[in-house]
Amino acid sequence: MKVLLEESKAEIVIKNSRFISEVFPVETQAQAREKLHEVKQKYFDATHVVHAFSVGLKSETFGMSDDGEPSGTAGRPVLDVLKGSGITNILLTVTRYFGGTLLGTGGLVHAYSESAKEVLSICKAEPYVEKSSFSFSCGYDLYQTVKHLFEGFNISNLTENFGTDISVKGEIFLSEKNTFLEQIKNISKGTVKCI
Repeated sequence: MKVLLEESKAEIVIKNSRFISEVFPVETQAQAREKLHEVKQKYFDATHVVHAFSVGLKSETFGMSDDGEPSGTAGRPVLDVLKGSGITNILLTVTRYFGGTLLGTGGLVHAYSESAKEVLSICKAEPYVEKSSFSFSCGYDLYQTVKHLFEGFNISNLTENFGTDISVKGEIFLSEKNTFLEQIKNISKGTVKCI
């Protein structure tokens, strides 16, 4: 399973119809609906704004809409492509500006599928790894030694506050947390307490 890292956008033209596909990181159905509303406002003059989403890390929830296209010709193909990507916590929209030529049901399925594939081929995603937060305080005398430990671990969202002591917070891969905490304990001879 992968998670989307950032928004991406692609565009294709099929028989003079413009298909603008975009992906957005979302964590809930409510966030997906909110972002979809923003996209529809942005492209208020579009013929259709089709979407599909996948949210959830333990058990995924899916949703989609044809947004006025013939049933099964837009939202379902986009959702099928999205499911095949293995990416979750994602909203994929395909905005269509009609170009004057009817595509037929097969043509619509192809156009929406290709548009979804196009944006998914350029988006940045990474394998999902469960993370856990940590925090601790240490004196200035231990700080550089403890900080040197960070290089051997996958730590993200690191914040450091310098006051009387140094307060450190961050996230680490859950699989690495116990080893990390044990090494801090050993280096500090038990004086640094991690949470």
